[in-house]
Amino acid sequence: MTTRIREVGRLATDEIRSALTETSVLCLPIGSYEQHGPHLPLSTDTVIAEQFTNWLVRRYGASHDLWALPAIPYGLSPEHAWAPGTITLPVSVFTSLLDTVCAEYVRSTNVRNLLMVNGHGGNRGILEAIVYELRQRHRVNVCVLHPSSMATVRAGGESPDIHAGLRETSMMLALSPQDVRLALLPVDYVPNPNQVADIRRLVLDRGCTWPWDSDDPSMGQLGIIGGDARQASAELGEQIISSALDRCSDVIARLTKANPLPPVP
Repeated sequence: MTTRIREVGRLATDEIRSALTETSVLCLPIGSYEQHGPHLPLSTDTVIAEQFTNWLVRRYGASHDLWALPAIPYGLSPEHAWAPGTITLPVSVFTSLLDTVCAEYVRSTNVRNLLMVNGHGGNRGILEAIVYELRQRHRVNVCVLHPSSMATVRAGGESPDIHAGLRETSMMLALSPQDVRLALLPVDYVPNPNQVADIRRLVLDRGCTWPWDSDDPSMGQLGIIGGDARQASAELGEQIISSALDRCSDVIARLTKANPLPPVP
């Protein structure tokens, strides 16, 4: 093999043992399939997770032996279930899927490092819990990257930017501009500053967890919660992504260092 192809799915079966070793890192994008307002596709979170993974592998693949896996396109999206096209998995199915995928890569390769790249905020709580089980059950070093939260570039006004607003639209303009259709936003669309209090109370308050819906008129409109999508730009999206990528080297180094794994049960 003269050129190392850093997508596992593009390797032939005879190349798996030689290309993937115990020190390799499998990068698993995890997204969702849910409404993102009238201007972004259902696959927005999956596109962000998958494309960020590709950028990550291009930047650090050779130095840290990273390999991209196919994306998991579905996640936990009950807050968007009101919208046509949204697909949300039950918690038990989502966790079983991740456990099975991890188990199968452990069985079929030599790799013992798994880096999940999460593009959907609604997946976060379950992913924060399941990393313990994956590490214990399958004896892998594992962590989850949340690209938007990793970014140090902040943008927007007073309203928290939760869903389909300035940040996500900017990231999509940088990663998949052909899928962004700002012209579909109604001409009278503007974020409502009176929604800030409910956004903070129902979504961001760490002291109490609430079930919420993205069509709640007290928090957003058109399925958009937070920042003004009209102000989005590819330049801002690239800055957000680049600032997140800059922080990933330390994460990968920590993941792959000689961590003692749990004993075999």
